[in-house]
Amino acid sequence: MKLEVNNSPFNEEQVTKLNEVLASLTSQQKIWLTGYLSATAALEAIQVPVGQNVSAPVALPVQEATKPKNITILFASQTGTAQGLAKKYGEQLKELGFEVNVSSMSDFKTNNLKKLDHLLVIASTHGEGEPPDNAISFHSFLQGKRAPKLNHVKFAVLSLGDSSYEFFCQTGKDFDAFLEKLGAERIVDRVDCDLDFDEPASKWFESVKEKLQKGAVVQSLSEKEAASTVLSVPTTEYSRKNPFHAEILEKINLNGQGSNKETIHLELSLEESGLTYEPGDSLAIIPTNNEKLVSALITSLGFDPQKQVKVGDETVTLESALINLLEITVLSKPVLEKIAQYTSNEEFQQLLSDREKFKEYSYGRDLIDVVETFGPFNWDAQQFVDTLRKIPARQYSISSSQTAYPDEVHLTIGAVRYEVDGRERLGVCSTQVADQLEVGDKVRVYVQHSPNFKLPSDETPIIMIGPGTGIAPFRSFIQEREERGAEGKSWLFFGDQHFVTDFLYQTELQRWVKDGVLTKLNVAFSRDQEEKVYVQHKMLAHAKELYNWLQEGAVVYVCGDKDHMAKDVHETLINIIAEQGNQTKEQAEEYLANLQKEKRYQRDVY
Repeated sequence: MKLEVNNSPFNEEQVTKLNEVLASLTSQQKIWLTGYLSATAALEAIQVPVGQNVSAPVALPVQEATKPKNITILFASQTGTAQGLAKKYGEQLKELGFEVNVSSMSDFKTNNLKKLDHLLVIASTHGEGEPPDNAISFHSFLQGKRAPKLNHVKFAVLSLGDSSYEFFCQTGKDFDAFLEKLGAERIVDRVDCDLDFDEPASKWFESVKEKLQKGAVVQSLSEKEAASTVLSVPTTEYSRKNPFHAEILEKINLNGQGSNKETIHLELSLEESGLTYEPGDSLAIIPTNNEKLVSALITSLGFDPQKQVKVGDETVTLESALINLLEITVLSKPVLEKIAQYTSNEEFQQLLSDREKFKEYSYGRDLIDVVETFGPFNWDAQQFVDTLRKIPARQYSISSSQTAYPDEVHLTIGAVRYEVDGRERLGVCSTQVADQLEVGDKVRVYVQHSPNFKLPSDETPIIMIGPGTGIAPFRSFIQEREERGAEGKSWLFFGDQHFVTDFLYQTELQRWVKDGVLTKLNVAFSRDQEEKVYVQHKMLAHAKELYNWLQEGAVVYVCGDKDHMAKDVHETLINIIAEQGNQTKEQAEEYLANLQKEKRYQRDVY
């Protein structure tokens, strides 16, 4: 909308200038400007005594108004995405004059549910439909008999998930159902977001804002803000939609000759990016698909690789879309259900209707398998592209401290290679790094902050359990503590297959032990003897000392494989607590649950 001379009190020159300024402003800047102009107009109506500082708070004449609605935003977040959205939306609601409390579910006192007015839930789903660590207790409470009736509460739920998993957005769906069952009233319908969540999440929040503002008082800026004449200029923020192109400084295979594994140590330059990170954060890489795989897929489809197609707002060749923009290696249920519209193949339809068969077929296979097995399909290149989702970024735990390496970020990436149906399959990002990228090349990256996986105070003891590439964040932890001269004890449990070929960062770790930066190091190499030995076996061998560390206030960190290692370590901790603390299993489970609530048991598992 533009100002017109005829409909305004401005002359032609003023209207031209105002339209130029308005066209350059964001929505948030326009809201700020509205409040600022309203407040300055009010200030001009007040007689300010000579010599008084105009920037000092001035009591503005305001009409008596209804108290703004009280809004609580609870987040269930494992990697920090849901937390980031909760804080962003909370700030926007505060700017509109609402009273807002943003909290992690683990920090929220359940007896305050009775005092709530409006509740917004932003929930990620972890793994196969499980709530994130910081939401486990709250999730259980709402299902239990102690959960109160919430007829007085109005609520809305935003779910974040990954449609390649069977129980897509299950945690958000659970909270939505729990709150409804307890009598709460929906403000707007739940929205389930895939990895490309920006647009649907934004639309959900706009709907929520619209409902909340009906009948609510939208307050102007505070007097202090109104008196300020400085407009803040937004800085460049690198994100999934606007990644930083980081140059590769170093690339080293950490495994020795003869190893079954290939683990890449990657060093990237962050110079002039302004990107910052803390130990425990992750770096997301937006990968490209393997060009040979794309070529084979286009051949199977029978399409022209140079055919122009539209992906979002971009018009590119089919080949470029499949290399740079779209996911072609993961068979998610939503994608295959879209594909099913273009075939009458009965076997394909049956596959989608049988949960167990679908899980078995989709594991490790890709789109070429579908095209070659169930074709032909009645579609053109654009229709095919429209069935696919955008290629998701791959997140890797950062293995360096920015205090130690101010302009760099280091990653520890295990190359994924396996065979299905006689064809080699390649991890999209890991093998791009391992096989295609060299020093001097650039990759698209952004930082994913992980507020739920953070170092404690320098005096606090820490116990770190990270086999394989799970060592990554702990290298960052130890570097940071070395730089800060931290006095707290530290203990690392590391494991892999063979001592000779798979002892990642061996020289560094041994130096840290020698220098006293790392207090204790216990390693387990599973294939160096007939009976396999893992990190949990080393924990049991030092059970008494480990329990003593817990009693002294140590924080426990676990990083690595969620389905096997993390579960085994969890059970081992319960057994150690029960045995060494002379407790029942139930008491030990409660002990560990309390550690989690106190942020003394943190996990970065995948």
